[in-house]
Amino acid sequence: MSSTNTIGKLSAAGLLAIWLFLSGCSSTPPSRFEQAQQASTQRGASAVVRESEQGGQFNKFFPAAEGEYKVVYSQEKKGFAQAKLKQNGKEVAVFTISDTINNPQAKDKFQQSTDKIGGYPAVSSGSKGTAVLAGLFQVKVISKDSSFTEKERESWLSKFDLSGLAALQ
Repeated sequence: MSSTNTIGKLSAAGLLAIWLFLSGCSSTPPSRFEQAQQASTQRGASAVVRESEQGGQFNKFFPAAEGEYKVVYSQEKKGFAQAKLKQNGKEVAVFTISDTINNPQAKDKFQQSTDKIGGYPAVSSGSKGTAVLAGLFQVKVISKDSSFTEKERESWLSKFDLSGLAALQ
């Protein structure tokens, strides 16, 4: 009975070794996190570069609150700043300024633009956004409420200090 046990144990050990060898040779598909990382780096995105402006430096270029509108700063990080536009307490739009030094391809969409706001090239950004390129900086207004129209986005973009922002070069 002892020799049968030994043969059984050797067979099991052999099968286990073969299984480990074969499973180690097979390639497993990347996880969804690995896929997202691969996709973002393939598009040319990069980490924030050191030369990027501090987000707080952008606040002075945002438009001032007026009438029933309030500008509420909501995020600042290197190369990016964001503010919410509230009308009578309701968020109607989001303003952003981003440094294109972190994503040079962001400037490409402005190359063919014939539209201008404040003398700077402007483009639609999806159905709810309008963007301007002021020097190295993309300024964007995104509607958060259906009542906030493209004309209003363009009007608010013209209230940014675009020439001051472009001078940061």
